[in-house]
Amino acid sequence: MRRLILLFAFLFSAVGFSQELNCTVNVIAQQTGNENDIIFKTLEKQLTEFINNTKWTDKTFKQNELINCSMVINVKENNNDMFSASLQVSSSRPIFNSTYSSPIFNYNDKDFNFQYLEFQNLVFNETQFESNLISVLAFHVYMILGMDADSFELNGGDDYFEQAQTIANYSQQLNGQGWKLEDGLQSRFALINSLMSPTYSGIRSAIYKYHIEGLDIMNENLKEGKNNIISVFNDLKKVHNSRPNSFLMRVFFDAKADEITDILSGGPNVNISNAKDILDKIAPMYSQKWRNIKN
Repeated sequence: MRRLILLFAFLFSAVGFSQELNCTVNVIAQQTGNENDIIFKTLEKQLTEFINNTKWTDKTFKQNELINCSMVINVKENNNDMFSASLQVSSSRPIFNSTYSSPIFNYNDKDFNFQYLEFQNLVFNETQFESNLISVLAFHVYMILGMDADSFELNGGDDYFEQAQTIANYSQQLNGQGWKLEDGLQSRFALINSLMSPTYSGIRSAIYKYHIEGLDIMNENLKEGKNNIISVFNDLKKVHNSRPNSFLMRVFFDAKADEITDILSGGPNVNISNAKDILDKIAPMYSQKWRNIKN
């Protein structure tokens, strides 16, 4: 009997800890005027289970290694089984020897239109289109995995970004927005193409350096970590000089602006004057935050 209990505990552990994400999904439907409709709660529950219970990689994650993330679906309209929405995706990454989690991905997907029947089966296929609902969610799962991996290893997210690009390519068969070149400079197509382009490799290496040489050493040497983060801005300036006002730069600072403001405003004194000048140049959309930096 004891062996049976131990076997069950092992199997439960293997199933419970084999997935990669700890994702909170919220479906907000106030704009529809019918936010209390049970279908929105059913959708929320199904998507939570789909994202957290699907095996997205061939790696085994322990419970404390799960990536914390959230997806907020704001439904604007729905007509029978057709839904028009936007999707806010965010994720964070734990910092070495700290209880702090650093925001790493923050993306507002404005073109999220999908078809959904209550209690329908949700199945992801790596190489084949299933539905726009599955494609969009899976795309962002691999974005979360890729950004997280890039922060621990230089170009560590390659495999995940390649899968996100595969999803983008096979999803172009649908008339859904966000998958094609003509869908704009802030679409899913633009996001993954930028990440996979050598032109923006400096941003990906900056993500690695920012976390490994910056945040992760702050517990042992706060000043050195702070200075290393400032040096990242110089690296990003080189990318900006070749590709001004790039969308990928915006994605980086959408996640990091508040954190950078806090880091530069606290702790040991460092020379932040030049850092603020660079930030004003490469991320002018957050100029008000940079003006608030005090050291």
